[in-house]
Amino acid sequence: MQVAISQKHLKIILSLLLVCLVFNCQSQTVLFTQGFAHNDYWHQRPLYDALENGYSYVEADIYLRNNKLVVTHILPFFKKKKTLEQLYFKPLLKITQGTNKEIRNLVSPITLMIDIKSEANETYFKLEQLLHKYASILSSYDNGKTTFRQVTVIITGRKPHKLMKEQTSRLAFIDEDLLKIEQSIESSDVYQTASCKYAHLINWQGIGEIPLAEKEKLIKHVSYAHQNAKKVRLWASPENTKVWAALIACGVDLINTDQLVELRDFLLTQQISYAKTEINK
Repeated sequence: MQVAISQKHLKIILSLLLVCLVFNCQSQTVLFTQGFAHNDYWHQRPLYDALENGYSYVEADIYLRNNKLVVTHILPFFKKKKTLEQLYFKPLLKITQGTNKEIRNLVSPITLMIDIKSEANETYFKLEQLLHKYASILSSYDNGKTTFRQVTVIITGRKPHKLMKEQTSRLAFIDEDLLKIEQSIESSDVYQTASCKYAHLINWQGIGEIPLAEKEKLIKHVSYAHQNAKKVRLWASPENTKVWAALIACGVDLINTDQLVELRDFLLTQQISYAKTEINK
């Protein structure tokens, strides 16, 4: 016996299936490629809180202190467990190997943005030693060829521009200044992202509609970045859904947040709305 299903009922069924799929995906380790966990180390469980909430971009500030790369925003009092290796690289290696007891089944590549707070070149030299220790999981640039692996490291803050640009082989990339993107001639082999402070580009705080002039200015900068395959992020942006929605609508790739759960829920809602829209076309 065959049962006829109307087009309307078929759309409803497919819509429900897509919504269920989105919710089921939330249980995976990484889902939201648009979420950027700013100052990740401030959270109760650095790295793990971000991954469990679906973030594939995380940021850690570092100082070179007593020959150690210490994770902190201000000049640190050294603590052994607060090193970049202990908080990030060791756990990431175990995750990619499937031996981490807290996070398993990594389903998306991770980008670790490292914000250098101490002297650029000296800190980078020390960082390079650490990166080579974990080279098997890190994206690399070698003589004109970029190879992407499970973890991509991007340097921001005090960036050793000249040093890194002259390297023919390296395990890290640079976060470009979005405000200078129009003059940029560097490819994604050097820069993977382009960022600036929100207030340096936009004054709108999410009240009313974003002014047309500010919207057009943002779209122009995003377009320049995308022409060279660079993902865009505005840091210190207002933490509200109206601003988040406007940034996404203007093509901003990475939404900067300290509110992991709130942004996760917003992005999940966006995905559900998109799924319903696709079904109803």
